[in-house]
Amino acid sequence: MTRTTPPRPLDVEALFPGLAAHRGTTTRLHPRPGSPDASVSSVGGPILWPADEPWPVCTDPHPHGRGRRPADIHRERQLLAAAWARKPDSGPTDEERRLLEELRRRHRVAAESGESGVTDPLPMIALAQLYRRDVPDLLAGPENCDLLQVFWCPFDAHGENRTGMLLDLRWRRSREVVRVMARPPVPEVVGFEGYVPEPCVLHPEQVVTYPFTGLLPEELCARIEAREEALEEEAEEAGVEEWDWPTYQFDLSVPPGWRAGGYASWNLTDAATLHCPACAAPMELLLTIASSEWDGGSVSWMPLEERDPAVGGGCEPTEVQVGRWGKLNVFACPADPGHPHLTSIQ
Repeated sequence: MTRTTPPRPLDVEALFPGLAAHRGTTTRLHPRPGSPDASVSSVGGPILWPADEPWPVCTDPHPHGRGRRPADIHRERQLLAAAWARKPDSGPTDEERRLLEELRRRHRVAAESGESGVTDPLPMIALAQLYRRDVPDLLAGPENCDLLQVFWCPFDAHGENRTGMLLDLRWRRSREVVRVMARPPVPEVVGFEGYVPEPCVLHPEQVVTYPFTGLLPEELCARIEAREEALEEEAEEAGVEEWDWPTYQFDLSVPPGWRAGGYASWNLTDAATLHCPACAAPMELLLTIASSEWDGGSVSWMPLEERDPAVGGGCEPTEVQVGRWGKLNVFACPADPGHPHLTSIQ
């Protein structure tokens, strides 16, 4: 089934003359539960990885000998989904609650080094793969690569504060993969269930997008903010506690959810233009990894096909969680996609 973004609630370019010069496009990926194979773009699906190539591992020295088993996490999600879908008595039974308690246990695994897994290489989790043929706004890969593969470490133990995530991006030419790895390694345990994605097929859709207000010219940004402040004042005078009008940030500029290309959303920090650490070129948004496809503030972006509650789908189909239900923006260098990427959690 395709996914179709509803028309925006108003003509933002007519409302703010000059905005047309900043129009761009982004590809909403619309991941939904399914059974993808290695030949298609997916989140949490099988990866087109050569059988004779070492699987990506995290070699940062950090404890990773205690956590939850990935299989237990998948089983818990399946059990809960089935329990809440039952009618009229929805919810887990007593027997299922006991099973859930067992599935949520944390386990300790023996380390090869005998040092609680601080230095042993840790298999990374395959988060997503995107074929350029499927995703119009995916930046070009280096040396005619047509496939982007995304991996991450399932523990928060990286960076200066040893609390951040570690992302690994791999570009490849899919036509060169002759024999696919049949049983990729998986970590015995993970530090956080939000790093374990559910298999999802994608329904890419290219839509129009505009920059976050902080990256627009000052005069244009001021006009947008002035209009919305005036609407808030009118609502307060009328005694309206919650707004019911479209706002630039939530309804008219940057769509929510997983997507490739376009403009980044800057909900938590000041808007910024990042520069490549290798060549200083302005970086572009490569991919947004989102905890949810929409929420209460961005419900206007809900696909037309999912306006009916009887239709499948949901707000959190991948079960991925970034930070406190935020999003991870991944930036790449357009001058040389092989240069190091940068990230920002919002």
